[in-house]
Amino acid sequence: MLISTKNQPPVLYVDTIKDYPRHVEMLLKDWYDILQLPQNCRELIIDFHYCGFLGHIGVTFLGGIVRLFEYRGGNVKFRWNTLIEKIRVNLAQNGFLYDFSQNQKPWDGNSVPYRSDDQCDYKIITDYLRYQWLGKGWVNISPKLQDAITGKVLEIYFNAFDHSQSKIGVYSCGQHYPKYGTLQLAIIDFGIGIPQSVRTLPENVDKTATEALKWAFMSGNSTKNDKNIDRGAGLHLLEQFILKNRGNLMIFSNDAYAKISYNGTVYENVCTNFSGTLVNITFQCDEQYYVLDSDSLRGEAIVSQHKRRIF
Repeated sequence: MLISTKNQPPVLYVDTIKDYPRHVEMLLKDWYDILQLPQNCRELIIDFHYCGFLGHIGVTFLGGIVRLFEYRGGNVKFRWNTLIEKIRVNLAQNGFLYDFSQNQKPWDGNSVPYRSDDQCDYKIITDYLRYQWLGKGWVNISPKLQDAITGKVLEIYFNAFDHSQSKIGVYSCGQHYPKYGTLQLAIIDFGIGIPQSVRTLPENVDKTATEALKWAFMSGNSTKNDKNIDRGAGLHLLEQFILKNRGNLMIFSNDAYAKISYNGTVYENVCTNFSGTLVNITFQCDEQYYVLDSDSLRGEAIVSQHKRRIF
């Protein structure tokens, strides 16, 4: 919630943020309100007085909002004394405090570290996904499938750098939630958004945001025309993996929202037209995941079965 008063710097009061769509929409509104600030607004204050829980999505989005305001020439001041202790500890552990000059180095725990990338360093991001997200033993996953999923999620990063035109890079953070038995990862860019990117192709120019998002999930579809790289399979194969397991994939981009889970797939319009993309991936920690067919798609197929055979 952004409060702006005459002759005083605006204050962004960070809300309690969990992995609920309605909470993400609150973040999108904060982003929109900050963009509406006058160009001569050079200071923003971040206050956590009303925040009882700040999940990994909130951490990731907040980091991006701060860097976006700074990119516009502004200065951000945190009221760190308004943090409750459990949020402070988590922000210290995942590296958020260290990234914002609080001199508290992160440590291993239940967090997948907060990071910001202004360029796509293949090795660094691969290691992040492979060892700090999937490789901590939080999900029961084979090394082969770990590599396959890493490759598909890497494509989300590639697409963000290649298509989004984000001037402030890509932001990531995740969390292992033992209480709920889930492992989650959020990836956010502040570029033009997937639907807008899809509509750069002449044949897609009239698609609505939800139609464009559906198009992006279809196997083989890509706005890149390099026939030597199968850049259109990543979202589709990740979707197939999610559908065959008890996880979910949530995406906000432009004024479109998609949630893909074993319960079904939902595409909807949202009120705020977010010129960027937010992707959140959730895996269940009590599942057994397998790669069953690694040859049909050049070692990149993502298929699975539960502990009881379903194929």
